[in-house]
Amino acid sequence: MKTLIPFNYTLIVVAIGSALLGIISGALGTYAVLRRQSLLGDAISHAALPGIAIAFLLTGSKTPLILVLGAALAGWLGTLLILSIIKLTRIKYDSALALVLSTFFGCGLVLHTLIQRTGNANQAGLDTFLFGQAASLLERDVLTMGILGGIALLIMSLFWKELKLLVFDEAFATSIGLPVRALDILLTSLLTVAIVLGLQAVGAVLMSAMLVAPAVAARQWTDRLAHMVLLAALFGAIAGVSGTVISSSASRIPTGPTIVLCATVIVGFSIALAPNRGLVWHWVRQRKNKARMQRHGKTTFTAQEKLAERLATDRKLLESPQREGDLEA
Repeated sequence: MKTLIPFNYTLIVVAIGSALLGIISGALGTYAVLRRQSLLGDAISHAALPGIAIAFLLTGSKTPLILVLGAALAGWLGTLLILSIIKLTRIKYDSALALVLSTFFGCGLVLHTLIQRTGNANQAGLDTFLFGQAASLLERDVLTMGILGGIALLIMSLFWKELKLLVFDEAFATSIGLPVRALDILLTSLLTVAIVLGLQAVGAVLMSAMLVAPAVAARQWTDRLAHMVLLAALFGAIAGVSGTVISSSASRIPTGPTIVLCATVIVGFSIALAPNRGLVWHWVRQRKNKARMQRHGKTTFTAQEKLAERLATDRKLLESPQREGDLEA
């Protein structure tokens, strides 16, 4: 009896790679969401494209580690450029973000076009970094993702307290002497690593969703940072594996967009059904409060009626003529 889903070696490799991507991007994306820098992931992912092209032009190799390093360097430089523009000029954050994103992305497209015109047969497959092709993940790609992602998560754990202060109270972190600027660059570098690791699987266009969606879903279930990081990693892994399995069960369904859609479903489920912040439970609480207020209102109204009747009776007794015995007395 044939199974509906062909669990072959390629599927297992892609599922493991997608799960690793979800864990890394979910855990590190928590900081971007809490700092209200969700669009920073979009800028980094688009800024990484020229780095991939330049790395290929310089080396002529499509080795994952070389391309990832080129993407990371370009994304990191793009992020530093955004922070420098905000600090040195009067340009606002969103304007600097749009400026750097469009400039780097345009440079990346121009370089990719030039590479295609060179006729180099080895350039085939570079366009997967634009839209993603998770089905093309190889064992070496997953190994690179696991090593670099593991290092990023380890650094996050080592600087847990410092990054926590940076996220929730940057002014206090400055007052106690923490190097806020260095910590900001460190966190940006970790986000850059998470993004460039997912470019081959999801692509520059959709990678920001993998950074934001698991963290947004996790935020609906908890108010503690540690729990949020763990839940975001779990939701990212679930989205990665489920998207891989769904895309493999049907023909001509791209894996990367399917993973993003699965992450979106998790976000919708969390927004609707999370106990503390979910819309459904909020509606239920509102109904209970309304019913309680109505019952309290009826009870209060009944008590007021009884009091009014008692006052009316007392008033009649006071206004009635006194008895004759009382007058004679």
